[in-house]
Amino acid sequence: MEAYAKAVLYIIPVFLLLMAVEAIYGFVVKKNTFRSFDTITGISSGITNSVKDLLGLTLVVIAYSWLYEKLALIEIESSVLVYVICFICIDFSSYWIHRLRHHVNYFWNEHVVHHSSEEFNMACALRQSISSFFGIYSVLLIPAALLGVPPKVIAIVSPIHLFLQFWYHTRHIPKLGILEYIIVTPSQHRVHHAINPIYLDKNLAAIFCIWDRAFGTFQEELDEEPCVYGVKKAPQTWNPILINFQHLWLLIKDAWRTSNWLDKFRIWFMPLGWRPADIKDKYPIDYIDDPKDQVKYDTQASKALHIWSWVQLIMTHLFLILMLINFADIGFPNLFIYGAFLFIHIYASSELMDLKKSAILFEAIKCFGGIYWIWQSGDWFGLNAIWAFGTEITSAYLLASFLITLGFVVKEIKGSETLIISKA
Repeated sequence: MEAYAKAVLYIIPVFLLLMAVEAIYGFVVKKNTFRSFDTITGISSGITNSVKDLLGLTLVVIAYSWLYEKLALIEIESSVLVYVICFICIDFSSYWIHRLRHHVNYFWNEHVVHHSSEEFNMACALRQSISSFFGIYSVLLIPAALLGVPPKVIAIVSPIHLFLQFWYHTRHIPKLGILEYIIVTPSQHRVHHAINPIYLDKNLAAIFCIWDRAFGTFQEELDEEPCVYGVKKAPQTWNPILINFQHLWLLIKDAWRTSNWLDKFRIWFMPLGWRPADIKDKYPIDYIDDPKDQVKYDTQASKALHIWSWVQLIMTHLFLILMLINFADIGFPNLFIYGAFLFIHIYASSELMDLKKSAILFEAIKCFGGIYWIWQSGDWFGLNAIWAFGTEITSAYLLASFLITLGFVVKEIKGSETLIISKA
């Protein structure tokens, strides 16, 4: 986990730089693809995913090391060859796990957050899941185990494979000629994120588009069919934590409400969108049938609230960076406490962006819980060793954060949660 913490620490500025370049380019060419709250939600989602992974909160069903020990038929001696084979095997398995997530009810819940943005930009790439409870990824790496790819090579190549999927989340790069037949490009991935009927569940590959072409899931981006982004059941919230569990909550309610005991069990494993016959009419769900009718979610927030939300995102990054730097010194179980603080921090600021009065409750839990921790321990998770006045400034921030949030709740929400929506 320490190695992963260092990798995340180094990759954060790279991702932020690429997003800044994309945003500046969009401003210059007068084709902006970013919206304030949507971008904050995307980045916050990436942070929650990183924290979850750092805390190891996924139960691995079958460890790859066990598969390697039991199934390896050969041992590859060439160091270059083993990395090439590993990359191809990871990409192949990534295609199938991705396809599973698009076609099975339960597994869609692990992936829906990635598609939840109604924009398409590099911030969208950071919308990664925290709702994956059971890791089955290793099972799909059986080809790698049979070919004798060591676990340490998988551990090195996997994050590289994931990071290489960041760049093609953009609307500013056109089709890339011959590369369209070799790798996944921005054009192909725009198709993947679109809800147009012709584009649904297409282009599932991660790096090599050969898998889509071989297994019948490839679709070219068409000039006459502009992509409309998002999901057919719009989240209607800026809260990345809620988005992660909306589909799961729907499945739980359907399983509870149906009187058919077989349906209570099989709903989890049925094709995406399937619902028990005795409840789908009784409890209808609003879906976007025609992408042209899509309206983008927004909230009637003041410029001051937008600025404050960006300040809170900056604070989120500072808290995360401290966690990554002091990962070993903080140690378990304190890392779980720190992780919980970050989750509550993001939840509270997201509730405020949604103009919900509950924001003050979660902000109070965050701020007074943080102040209590400082009072009890005399430190903010090792910050004293880095910055002489760090703990005092953290305490001041927590108090100010609560008071500012209280001010927004009292003056801006005004007892109602008015939404304003705009055409796609």
